[in-house]
Amino acid sequence: MALTLSGLMLYAMWLVLGVMGLSFVVELFKSFSTGTFSSSTITNYLRDLLYFVFPLFLLSNMMPLDHTDYIIKIAYYIGVLGVLYNYVGGYFKK
Repeated sequence: MALTLSGLMLYAMWLVLGVMGLSFVVELFKSFSTGTFSSSTITNYLRDLLYFVFPLFLLSNMMPLDHTDYIIKIAYYIGVLGVLYNYVGGYFKK
């Protein structure tokens, strides 16, 4: 299987990975500055990569199965919006 991220899908994935990376760096800095660093900080983000990013890659690899070229793209963008809501919404809830 070849990765078929192209156009807006690629930018959406960069946005997801950027928000996740920024959140990781902020949480890592907070944990180091307060002295409460634990390995769960890292494993939580690895789990999020597996639960959030991997399904997006699976959806992008299923694009050749969709002959309308819209159904899987819509599911992909809804997934991207869900991940962004999860991370950005977490900052406003704190």
